Amino acid sequence: MSEPFDAVDVIRAKRDRRELSDAEIDWVVDAYTRGVVADEQMAALAMAILLNGMSRREISRWTAAMIASGERMDFSGLSRPTADKHSTGGVGDKITLPLAPLVASFGVAVPQLSGRGLGHTGGTLDKLESVPGWRAELSTEEILAQLEDVGAVVCAAGAALAPADKKLYALRDVTGTVEAIPLIASSIMSKKIAEGTGALVLDVKVGSGAFMKDVEDARELARTMVDLGTDAGVRTVALLTDMATPLGLTAGNALEVREAVEVLAGGGPPDVVELTVALAAEMLAAAGRDDVDPAEALRDGRAMDTWRAMIRAQGGDPDAELPRARETHHVLAPADGVLGRLDALAVGVAAWRLGAGRARQGEAVQAGAGVELHAKPGAVVRGGEPLLTLHTDTPERFERAVAALEGAYDVLPEGDRPLEQPLVIDRIA
Repeated sequence: MSEPFDAVDVIRAKRDRRELSDAEIDWVVDAYTRGVVADEQMAALAMAILLNGMSRREISRWTAAMIASGERMDFSGLSRPTADKHSTGGVGDKITLPLAPLVASFGVAVPQLSGRGLGHTGGTLDKLESVPGWRAELSTEEILAQLEDVGAVVCAAGAALAPADKKLYALRDVTGTVEAIPLIASSIMSKKIAEGTGALVLDVKVGSGAFMKDVEDARELARTMVDLGTDAGVRTVALLTDMATPLGLTAGNALEVREAVEVLAGGGPPDVVELTVALAAEMLAAAGRDDVDPAEALRDGRAMDTWRAMIRAQGGDPDAELPRARETHHVLAPADGVLGRLDALAVGVAAWRLGAGRARQGEAVQAGAGVELHAKPGAVVRGGEPLLTLHTDTPERFERAVAALEGAYDVLPEGDRPLEQPLVIDRIA
């Protein structure tokens, strides 16, 4: 069978800053998925897209072509409206864990098809797998039944959703084209639109621990994704949120689950509570429930009941003791004063080196490994007292984790106050 286009012509067109036609985009994504367009050809096209960009029409069509490469989920048979959240990833970002049951406790179905962590950002599935018995792999029938019964499900996305994305994502990772905003946006949104949710709230992180370090780049990514969702008929809104400092007081797997349960019990760190409630309010409003106060369900225990039901439905024991690392090491404050900054990226890399994350897909992670924070910027610290506690089963990892934290924090003289950045920087709809 002869092909309607030649890959080299499509690469040249984008190299020379020409807009690709709908037919060219449909063909190149499909042909790459089929193996007709070779990896090196798609790598050249991805680099041309990174350097020359894409119009809103091109990105929209590229996303549609990625969706068309696989199956779509259909939640129209559910008795509840659906809303989902996607975070671009950060350090200590355990928000999905309290958020999904919180929103579900108001009668909105939350299908959180999540991923595993790679590098310094932890994966939601890795965190939940520290709960004894909990399983990530569910069939479509199980997902639908759990959404109808419990209202929330956090599980692995099936390979049938946007397979073109899986192939292209792996290629971008090894060709220096991860940062292309059209490709980031279409990667995230092809999976989310194929997932079939009616409303989507995006948490676009900004700062050292985030993928986007610069607020204008983050705003462009958020705007692009909101436009893609809107063009596909999904009610989409984005919050730009700060990731200069880790979220909460933990980065790791079981450590973060423990903190999420504290939030569901009506406690937990103020920043985690603030962001959980802000995102819940956006999801509920997008699903037509702007008449409720999500903070109430944290106070009265409804969200905790839904969490327990969600964990049990996936084989987990919500009462089981979470794993703890065998070894700990304290990083001490160098002097009396006020903590000026605590770099999120450094904490993420330290947690990763302790065994909480993986360097390659498929590697095992340690459930108990990670970093515990004893202070956040603005807090008074005492010299010689613990600033951070490192957790791991393999103490030979401590040295490299401590090295990752060198220069990652400042202690200011007492009376000085670090500049405060709001947690929610902007809202884009």
